[in-house]
Amino acid sequence: MAARPFLFLAFMAMALVGCGAYNFTGGDVGTAQTFQVNYFQNNATQSPGSVFHPGLDRDFTLSLQDLILNQTNLDLVGSSGDLVYEGEIVEYRVQPMSATAEQRAAQNRLTMSVNVRFFNRTKEDSDWEQRFSFFFDYPAASQLSSVQDEAHREIFERINQEIFNKSLADW
Repeated sequence: MAARPFLFLAFMAMALVGCGAYNFTGGDVGTAQTFQVNYFQNNATQSPGSVFHPGLDRDFTLSLQDLILNQTNLDLVGSSGDLVYEGEIVEYRVQPMSATAEQRAAQNRLTMSVNVRFFNRTKEDSDWEQRFSFFFDYPAASQLSSVQDEAHREIFERINQEIFNKSLADW
């Protein structure tokens, strides 16, 4: 009977060691220890139909930093990061999406697109540049300002998760 507690402890030790290498987010940072997210300039007004939204650049940059901090064990640095994210907001527009019988917009769509460049200083041939885009639909009777916080939260979450997956999850 004395062997049972020993076997149980041995089994638990092996299980804990085995789980230690598992990452619940699926992110593979390799040998990187730090990351930096350079300020994402808002160049949306250079795209026809896009509008300028004050603070969008700051809010997006901070949301990307937060996501990487929360899903990895990397340290955020201001310069010389092992992983570097940079880019610009290239589209921020509202468009009518569906019409009523009276030929009025029933729904609007806010679309945001971001061009991202990723550099991995610890792993050769893993740098890339890609455009990411997502949208948020809302009733045409609502003003953008009344749904803006929710829209930004959803758009940022989706775009940032795609950036994370492309750079660290190898998806």
